[in-house]
Amino acid sequence: MPILNEISALVKRIPTSMQEILNERVIQIRAEIQQGVKKPYKQVLNLSSGDPQALSLKPLTFVRQVLAGCLYPTLLHGDTLPADVRQRVQTLLGECAGEGTWSHLETHGIRKLQHSISDFISRRDGVASDPDNIYITNGSTAAFMTLLKLFVPNGSSLQTGVLTPEPSYNGFKFALAAQGALVVPYYLREEQGWAVQLDELHRAVLTAKGHCNLMALYVINPGNPTDIHPVLSPGHVQTKDSIKDVIRFAAEERLIIMADEVTDAHKNMIVCVYQSCMIGEGMEFCSYKRALMEMGAPYSNMVELASINSISKGPMGECGLRGGYVELVNFDPSMKQNIFKLFSAMQCASLMGQIALHVMVDPPRPGQPSYPLYTNEIQSNKREIINNVRRTLGVLNSLPAITWQPVMGGMFAFPRVSFSQAAINYAQERGQEPDVMYCLRLLEDEGLCFLPGYELGMTEGIYHIRITLAAQEEIMKEALQRLKNFHLRFLKEFPALERPGGNTNPDPLTATASSVMGHADPNTPLGWRH
Repeated sequence: MPILNEISALVKRIPTSMQEILNERVIQIRAEIQQGVKKPYKQVLNLSSGDPQALSLKPLTFVRQVLAGCLYPTLLHGDTLPADVRQRVQTLLGECAGEGTWSHLETHGIRKLQHSISDFISRRDGVASDPDNIYITNGSTAAFMTLLKLFVPNGSSLQTGVLTPEPSYNGFKFALAAQGALVVPYYLREEQGWAVQLDELHRAVLTAKGHCNLMALYVINPGNPTDIHPVLSPGHVQTKDSIKDVIRFAAEERLIIMADEVTDAHKNMIVCVYQSCMIGEGMEFCSYKRALMEMGAPYSNMVELASINSISKGPMGECGLRGGYVELVNFDPSMKQNIFKLFSAMQCASLMGQIALHVMVDPPRPGQPSYPLYTNEIQSNKREIINNVRRTLGVLNSLPAITWQPVMGGMFAFPRVSFSQAAINYAQERGQEPDVMYCLRLLEDEGLCFLPGYELGMTEGIYHIRITLAAQEEIMKEALQRLKNFHLRFLKEFPALERPGGNTNPDPLTATASSVMGHADPNTPLGWRH
């Protein structure tokens, strides 16, 4: 009899990821094509996740040269690498035991990297940053998992709740489930550019009282997948005023703010990861820390903030290297030793991820040999994304039964799809949500993979698909043509459309427990997710 015959209850609570189901089918279809199975397409295009390099966007030469030099220091002899690359490699290797990347680093990672991150934050926010408050991690998800261990107690009679935006990044919800915490949803208003609304935050808090112990508020700035309307609304690239309102709310409710705000440094300015394709003018990213410090006492010295950043998206786009950091602001100094012990248990972050992170926070500067090429490559990738936004806008606007908020800056389009009752019935007969059914059929019929909004958290009767825009232009052209072909055939099969923009379109703010989609537990109020 197997020793392991019962899985932890916490593991069982982690919902099945539709992203993984789709990815598995993508792998199967690709294998079938290689085996000679006849398909109406020659290759599968997977635009379901925000991985720029998987969609053939060019990696930055400077990043790869620094990595190459660190892994094979022989390249430092001679002029194969530019002078500033050689200098960067020598500096980083000097921080490693034995001056080599084969050594095991201390828990805090490369000490110089901590200081470089601190300098980056100080330049970004105009406020001093303490390197000792920065912890380097294997990407943002690892940071979330570690932080949640701090305030999700084991054996408590009342579960810990975290206010979480809907729709939002599904990895955070899975991390909550793994720690035994509850997702307490607050809904973003699509018609107002997915803005964060204070009345909705207050509603979510009221429903949680007595059912869970609310400990934290999770915000994504810029939003994922709703990175739109930064100029026309308070979010979901939040304005400074909107952020300050949220900070006051967190102070009143005594909540820790967990801010997922991925930013990059370039040309002495901040380029938000989801603002990599800034089309609108006048956009400015404001971090939660900057807004908090500007508010002054008592907020600036009492609101606890964990700000998380990573190298995965934006101009860097190094999803596979796994590098990130979290800065803790206003956490009790007496907890620092315990926090350090917790990060120590996780071991040091990937060295390659740390090296790439160093480039992100301290890129080539004007006058350095690598600066012209580095700048040109970033601008080239940015132009491709901007062209993809415009091309996607044209195609989606031409398709019946699809509406969407304008993409002003981001890596994703998140269009809303209106399904006829016949299509809804067809999906329900197969035990699927309509947007899941749509995406599965799109994959089978056209070899095109998008992510259904169901995965990201939506209310009943409201359906979306998420489309990655960070792709090579030729791939995007082909993907949009396949989408158009499929969608028009789909409407011929299910022609009885109701009014544009959705079916019953219930307001997320008035949705009842039974109407909340996703991995809802009928035994928990308002569809909180485990």
